[in-house]
Amino acid sequence: MTRLTYRDAGVDIEAGDALVDRIKPLARSTDRTGTMGGLGGFGALFDLRAAGFQDPVLVSSTDGVGTKLRLAIDARHHGTVGIDLVAMCVNDLVVQGAEPLFFLDYFATGALDVAQAAEVVSGIAEGCRQAGCALVGGETAEMPGMYHKGDYDLAGFSVGAAERGALLPAGDVGPGDVVLGLGASGVHSNGFSLVRRILEAGNAGLNDPAPFAAGRSLGEALLEPTRIYVKPVLALHRAGLIKAAAHITGGGLPGNLPRVLPEGTAAVVEAGSWPVPPVFAWLARTGGVAPDEMLRVFNCGIGMALVVEPSKAEAAIAMLAEHGETAHRIGRIEAGAGEAEVRMEGLPTAWPN
Repeated sequence: MTRLTYRDAGVDIEAGDALVDRIKPLARSTDRTGTMGGLGGFGALFDLRAAGFQDPVLVSSTDGVGTKLRLAIDARHHGTVGIDLVAMCVNDLVVQGAEPLFFLDYFATGALDVAQAAEVVSGIAEGCRQAGCALVGGETAEMPGMYHKGDYDLAGFSVGAAERGALLPAGDVGPGDVVLGLGASGVHSNGFSLVRRILEAGNAGLNDPAPFAAGRSLGEALLEPTRIYVKPVLALHRAGLIKAAAHITGGGLPGNLPRVLPEGTAAVVEAGSWPVPPVFAWLARTGGVAPDEMLRVFNCGIGMALVVEPSKAEAAIAMLAEHGETAHRIGRIEAGAGEAEVRMEGLPTAWPN
């Protein structure tokens, strides 16, 4: 009788143990006030009182990186998709007024490559450090037959907290308020199914020079990690300078800004009021993508939108500058009819008609 082992079935327990040993220092580097214990337990503990909360409401978020992973795998550039993973979760927390507290990841692959997985987790740890949250645990799943060789999938889970009376959006968002936009680092982590189709249409390879980013390959430029806005937005919120915030992901400005506006209002967004990164003009031109489709799919240069009182706009812009963010006045809130909406005034002139 043949004696089979787990390794014969494609699962390497020793490789999993080696990965845990590799990532323990990465997790420890993200420790913050409130974390309890370390990796290896059946669950992670967090002390809200030690973190300074008196009457907290927990806020949770889960997300992935989408088909941007395909580019990372094909380009063999795994070090930044972990930042994307954290960003997609924690940016969704902070727009609700919550401080991200801890993060867990799920990494799944057909056959565990310890070096590859450790590179991914190093990016996750970097994202957690940028957001000020702790990497408290996760799951590494080795599943032979589920993934092609070298492929993997990622998911992230984050929990934050806000004092009960400090959740966003505030209840007084209304006509006259100003909309500020914070610049995106690039495409971020949405719309990559269209990006990949544009690459095919333009017969462009990931190792080709990026026409919109001197000295970088297309793969490097398109994999620029998602910007994490947690610390500047929290600073504004704690200073009482914002009424609402929207993370601009899939759906762009038209699909995300209305989510934080009350019924009977409209955000009038002025095209040309912010610099559009050249990657978007290249995508539009190479793929023949219409301007309204660009706005519906991509962030188009605005990764976070903030609603502020007019009298506080300059103070908000100044505080954001202190945190390394350049804010642009991109629009205003007006009275509307029915559900909240975005009205575009013009279209960015850098895009083809």
